[in-house]
This record gives sequence, structure tokens and C-alpha cells, in this order.
Amino acid sequence: MAVNFMLYNTTATTFLFIFTSLIPSFQAHDQVEGMFVFGSSLVDNGNNNYLRNSSARADYSPYGIDFPLGPSGRFSNGRNPIDVLGELLRLPSFIPPFSDPSTVGQRILHGVNYASGGSGILDHTGSITGEVTSMNQQIRNFEKVTLAEMQSHVDLKRKCDHLSKYLFIVGTGGNDYLLNYYTSNNRKTNILNFTHKLIATLSRQLRRLYDLGARKFVLFSIQAMGCIPAVRANLHVSNGSCVEAMNEAALLFNNHLKALVTKSPNSSMPHSSMIYINSYKIIRDIIKDPISNGFKETSKACCDLPSNGILCRKGGKACKDRNSHVFFDGLHPTDAVNERIAHIAYASNLKSEAYPTNLKNLVAQMYN
Repeated sequence: MAVNFMLYNTTATTFLFIFTSLIPSFQAHDQVEGMFVFGSSLVDNGNNNYLRNSSARADYSPYGIDFPLGPSGRFSNGRNPIDVLGELLRLPSFIPPFSDPSTVGQRILHGVNYASGGSGILDHTGSITGEVTSMNQQIRNFEKVTLAEMQSHVDLKRKCDHLSKYLFIVGTGGNDYLLNYYTSNNRKTNILNFTHKLIATLSRQLRRLYDLGARKFVLFSIQAMGCIPAVRANLHVSNGSCVEAMNEAALLFNNHLKALVTKSPNSSMPHSSMIYINSYKIIRDIIKDPISNGFKETSKACCDLPSNGILCRKGGKACKDRNSHVFFDGLHPTDAVNERIAHIAYASNLKSEAYPTNLKNLVAQMYN
């Protein structure tokens, strides 16, 4: 998938986990039931494999080179953050992708992943990559298929009656800039108004999930778009610099996203809780000081990329020292970075990283 970015003047399936004693454990009564996941390729675990006309796919080598199931549709050499969170939460298996025909019955007990690579908050985002499943459609899939199945089966209905014991993970928004705003020749709004539109739309989508039973939300920020290899290469940025105007757009969105949490959803969504995970800061901190964070390469993709490409070349090579790279392809982090993001989301006590609390504390709140 090749994308040309145009910079404007702006201000702005089931696999049992092997757990180690290093992973914090929950008592049985503190166990989260599972996760329902919505968003883009940063959390997609294979849904786009089943789309007939999509160029945003990662079901081929070298993707999955370090993943136990090989190329699975995850946009990484190994796990994505959802996989690592599943390990930390001691879920018994990977969260299955919605589009997999086998994601029915007992397989949905611990949640479903609806995320789609290339998708965004707006319905038309990602259309340049072919078929994607928008955020609105992902929510409809949860409502019309998964929720309906849970309600119709006696052995699943108990879980459906306790959706407050599930985490609803949302990681979306970046593609609305990268595959929409910055690739459009006919934008009719400025970056501030565009961002306001995104946040207003996402607020309605979160409200819809709440109306369907969601109570515990985990919102991931969008990453530093101006630092990804595809943008740097496309805009001919050298010397390890980032495109700060695009990072300012990301910060603008993230500040508004965090405000959704700061405002406290209890006024409009009683008995709900939201936390904000600042993956922008987590990755940017690594880029600013890679050596002390255990990394070396911060600006180049680990895998071979086609000209102006975002995704790895099919059957192409991957670097040998993948744990030292921040990015596996032109956009997506390596397993090592995804692990860092998930561990910080789970346990960080820094409000600049996990606000107003971390995921471990959010889960504990379910039983208080």
C-alpha cells in the first residue's frame, strides 16, 4: 500500500499463553472477563484477512516472524498491544478476530476484536486502501452479531448480563489524518475543525457502546504521526527529524481525547469509567532517548518497504535485531514497542502515561 502524504500549513485461533511469575496476578474475584476491541491496524489482529478488496493486510511474511502463529494479520513482527494486555490480564487465549467464521459460541466468552486496518472514526476514512470496516460498522458488528449471539445462548447470556466486567478498548483516529485529511486535495475545513469533528463523532460512538452495556473504557492516543518512517520518507525528512506539524495535529487530537476522560463520563454515562493511555508519549520518549530505553533504530522500518510504501514488501526481508527497532514497517511498532505500551498501560503510576489511573486499577474497580 503506497500513500502520498501532503503536508499543509497547520498549527497544530486459540493459543494458550505461557505465563511467567513476572506477570502480576489477580485473585479469582478480580479477574476481568475479557476485552472487546475497536480501532485500526495498531490493534487489528486479522479482521482484514477476510475483506475481499483491501490492500491493508498483514497476512503474509515477514509479518508474524516472531509470532507463534506466524503471519496472522497483525501489523507487527510479533504481538500487538492487545495480545500483551491479554497476557497481563491472564486471559486464557488471544482475543479472536470478529471476521473469522470460527469466532462464535465459546470463542467469544473472553471478548472479540473488531478492529480493521486502514479504518478510522469517519466512515470514509481508509477508502483509498480498499475495503475497511469503519468504527461505526465495528460497533454494529458488536451489537448485531456478537451481542445478539450472547443474548440468545443460555451459557453466554450470563456474560452478556455482566458487560461491566469487560474492558472496551478503543484505538482509532490516526488514519483519519494519515489516510484522509493529509491525503485529500479538496479539504473544506482546517485542522482544528476537522479534529473537533473527529472527537464529536467518537464521543457519539462511545455513547453508543455505553448504551449497549459498556462501562469500562480504555482509550489509546494516536501516535506521533510525524515520526513514522513512511511520513519521514515521503516528505524526505532526514537526520532523524520528525514532521512536527503532523505531530502537532496528533497532540491536538490527543488533548481532546484526554478531555473526554477529564470531563468525567459519569455525568452523561453513569457508572462508567474511562482511562487514557498516552502511547504518543511512550513512543516519543523512546525516539528521544533510544539507548537508555533499549532501542537503537528509531526512524527506519525493520522490513523492506516498497517505494512510498507503508506496509512490508510481500516475502521481503526483515532486520535481524528486531527488538532494537521502534518500527517494524512504515507505520506500525515492533513487538518490543507494543510490549512497552501494554506494560505501561497496565501498571504505570504516571498520569502523563495512564490517566487518571492504569488498567490494573481500572479492573480492580470492577469489583469494588
